[in-house]
Amino acid sequence: MADYVLGISCYYHNSAAVLIKDGMIACAAEEERFTRKKGDSSFPVNAIKHCLDSEKIFPSDLTAVAYYENPGHKFARMMTGVFLNMPKSISQFVCAVPDWITNKLWTERKIRKELRYKGQIVFSGHHLSHAASCFYPSPFDEAAILTVDGVGEWSSCTWGIGTGNSIQIREGINYPDSLGLLYSAFTFYTGFRINNGEYKMMGLAPYGRPVYADTIKEHLVAIAGDGSFTLNQEYFSYSYGTHTINKKFEALFGEKTRRSEEPLTQFHADIAASIQEVTNEILLRLARSIREKSGCENLVMAGGVALNVTGNGLLRRSGIFKDIWIAPAAGDAGGALGAALEAYYRLTGAQRLPCGKDIMENSFLGLLISGKSKKDDETLKSLNAVWENKSPLNLAKTVAGLLAQGKVVGIARGRAEFGPRALGSRSILADARNPDMLSKLNSMIKFREGFRPFAPAVPAEDANEYFEIDGVSPYMLFTFPVKESRRLPVEKTGSFEETAKLPRSDIPAVTHIDYSARVQTVERETNGFLYDILTEFRSITGYSVLVNTSFNVNEEPIVNTVRDAYLCFMKSGIDYAVIGDRLFDKQKQPITKQGGRKKK
Repeated sequence: MADYVLGISCYYHNSAAVLIKDGMIACAAEEERFTRKKGDSSFPVNAIKHCLDSEKIFPSDLTAVAYYENPGHKFARMMTGVFLNMPKSISQFVCAVPDWITNKLWTERKIRKELRYKGQIVFSGHHLSHAASCFYPSPFDEAAILTVDGVGEWSSCTWGIGTGNSIQIREGINYPDSLGLLYSAFTFYTGFRINNGEYKMMGLAPYGRPVYADTIKEHLVAIAGDGSFTLNQEYFSYSYGTHTINKKFEALFGEKTRRSEEPLTQFHADIAASIQEVTNEILLRLARSIREKSGCENLVMAGGVALNVTGNGLLRRSGIFKDIWIAPAAGDAGGALGAALEAYYRLTGAQRLPCGKDIMENSFLGLLISGKSKKDDETLKSLNAVWENKSPLNLAKTVAGLLAQGKVVGIARGRAEFGPRALGSRSILADARNPDMLSKLNSMIKFREGFRPFAPAVPAEDANEYFEIDGVSPYMLFTFPVKESRRLPVEKTGSFEETAKLPRSDIPAVTHIDYSARVQTVERETNGFLYDILTEFRSITGYSVLVNTSFNVNEEPIVNTVRDAYLCFMKSGIDYAVIGDRLFDKQKQPITKQGGRKKK
């Protein structure tokens, strides 16, 4: 009988469930995809059910259930901070403690009740779960491990070594010193929402200059030669209050915290550029130190800060490590994966057999939308949808032709991606050559800020024709420079949105203001349908680069089911949609209560 381990993460950021079968990932899903609540942190009832149903097993068939951190240790850390900071911490106490007393401290009881489970439950450490989520799925038999985030139980940053089926955490940095919380403080200061707006600030940074980097290092964070750091708590309030920064922080930079409805200015871009430069410096120093201490030539990374693609790209190009692999679900959702794998190897003693590639299945681990399904047909008919059935190859050719005509196409087929990146299974595709496409996608389809960049998808064998890239980047976790031969000069002018509209290369829709791009390389054996679209597009246009962004609108989770995909298609500016092996033309859809097509 197979050894099944169920991993769970919840209550803080994106909750998730992952099912491991004999050391391989059978299924992985985030709760937000089912509830349609972005960042849903509730107990992942739906994700758990989906994982178990995917293997047709019951909770009684599980070898163990693994939770991604230790609630008791986390509560002890929080209460220590509360008592050390009294009476300033009274508001934090009032806000946080009731939920702990009534809910979070009783995670084991919650698991048993929801699953009706009587078997073994194990609790991992938060950063051990992150470490396991990036080492065990990686292609390496041995690697240095770096985990960086806001905070787990006590740690905010750890490094260790993974060898075979074991992980050793060597050193760490503890709360309240935290690179993740430092970055989030600036996310809040620039008017974006913490745990959601970090990507926005990262996208804003290239429009600015790092003129405040020295101020940050002089007053806010002391950085040692080995990359370890200490935050000056006089400027922060997260250790005792319900906000991240205080008035002294604002006074340091001379402006108040931006409200979300207020306009972005050059000041905010300069602030974003400055904290990004400091983050880059810390990551590079940490990497050099870890390389020297570990003696490992490869590095794996996880934790929320590992989603900082700008820093990742700089680290990869530095050559400090021979190779770097980053967990596609590097945040807390991936903690469920790490907890399950750590428990599996610890409890079974099974040997890990690296095969030269990762075991993430290109991150296609979630809910399946098959090519043909009577049940899905019935769902779509109930929405009065109109479609045309096609074979996969004809569908890829048709989509490529539509993209070459300037149409925007949503794709929902195969298993959903696990993690924050859409990689071709729940994606919106568009022509990267079109200078108006970035503005169209941001304003009419994604309904988001106009300065934010989009990522390119390109066949792996063609990537170095467009980008300064060595190797592959299947998970969109690194930025690379666009080749100089393809660049166009740009003069920053007017608003960020207006500057963003200026062509910066011959693939302007995926070239950021600093000539960088968050590249996804695509291979036929792991991502066949998207690969076929790209190669067909190349045969039509001579270019094999497409915009690939997630199939959702702003502030909504990525689509999961056929119903999600159709409704998102109808209420956005997407021209065509592929759902399974069905092609939907917006102009042929009836106007419905759920839809968004308007009469001409």
